[in-house]
Amino acid sequence: MSLRPAPLLATLLLPLSIALTMPALADDDPAATTRALQPKAVEWRRDLHAHPELGNRETRTAQIVADHLRSLGLEPRTGIGPTGVTALLKGARPGPRIALRADMDALPVTEQTGLPFASTVTADYRGQPVGVMHACGHDMHVAILMGVAEALAGMRDELAGEVLFVFQPAEEGPPEPGEVFGARRMLDEGVFDGGMPDAILGLHVWAGLHTGQIGFRSGPTLASADEWSLTVTGRQTHGSRPWDGVDPITVGAQILLATQSMLARQVNIVNTPVVLTAGQFQSGVRFNIIPDDARLVGTLRTYDADVREDVIARFERIATDYAHAAGATATLDVVNNAPATINDPELARRVLPSLQAAVGEANVVEMPMQTIAEDFSQFANLVPGAYFFIGTTPEGQDPATMPINHSPHYAPDEAALEVGMRAMLRATLDLLEGEG
Repeated sequence: MSLRPAPLLATLLLPLSIALTMPALADDDPAATTRALQPKAVEWRRDLHAHPELGNRETRTAQIVADHLRSLGLEPRTGIGPTGVTALLKGARPGPRIALRADMDALPVTEQTGLPFASTVTADYRGQPVGVMHACGHDMHVAILMGVAEALAGMRDELAGEVLFVFQPAEEGPPEPGEVFGARRMLDEGVFDGGMPDAILGLHVWAGLHTGQIGFRSGPTLASADEWSLTVTGRQTHGSRPWDGVDPITVGAQILLATQSMLARQVNIVNTPVVLTAGQFQSGVRFNIIPDDARLVGTLRTYDADVREDVIARFERIATDYAHAAGATATLDVVNNAPATINDPELARRVLPSLQAAVGEANVVEMPMQTIAEDFSQFANLVPGAYFFIGTTPEGQDPATMPINHSPHYAPDEAALEVGMRAMLRATLDLLEGEG
């Protein structure tokens, strides 16, 4: 991973008259507050890590979150989408409403870290028995936001504005087909019914950065994620007599290869990257029988809505034409699980100085666009959003060689909990004071 240092991001600061005039925190020290909360955050994180839950099944996690919010004098709303939890903290003075979001779900991954609090949980995922692990660090996210909630609740008499805490299920997707991803479902069930936030912040722990570093960028940050399914229908025949039937495997392979030529020769990927990948190719049951049909499943990643629509249209045309030429039929279905995550440029200009104040200017690095996706974008499509990355690789170790997010060996440095709390707390306080 190539990460350039913060001076490249400093160009964002040139027009920042608003951000540069935001009052400094004279009485509150976010770093001291989050250092005091670190032992609690570690305890929360380890408990959550040992008891992971798949998307839309986070009942224990949601209970822990709700109980903690109640202990802070808040009135949590539970059962949103279906296990999401929210709570609204009202400051003593009028001001903006800032939403803070953490995702709660784990992955169908069998843990291999060897940690004393490693998960031994198993569950069913799409009909298959699987191990369950917080392999993406959502246990860290929940612990960070629980800590930030405690810090802000202790400052409520000095706060200007309101903070909406959003603990979201199923960011990784639900375990059964047809279920809706967490952010979309929370929105459908009225997560913002009490009032639309003026801005929303989110973070993600990240093995590609050292502990103490924060990755951030303005504009397109994470890709849109489409799940596509292509069904090619031919005609079964004996494998020794292919001319008596229509071979859907050959047609499917031709279509897949043609999509890669399409990306290389028809789409300007210099301006906006595009990735189209097949992850499954399923067909047939026997070595000498050409089957009736073949099914390919994969993902499409884009950063621009118009480019996405163009690529899907070209994909469908390629599939239809190749199938027609062979005497087969092809049907393409595309489901968007998460739009592109685009950091609002104006909000990015205002959040950047807060992140730099939290960890030092040299430790905020410009994050390259990532082809991973995040349904935080569902929220950020409605209100200005800013999303940043918290490094989890200890100093002295090479991030390029460390187990990455989604690996069964991913073991983030718990010191990143305090960094995440500090950055989120500082950014929230500065936004509240800057708008109040």
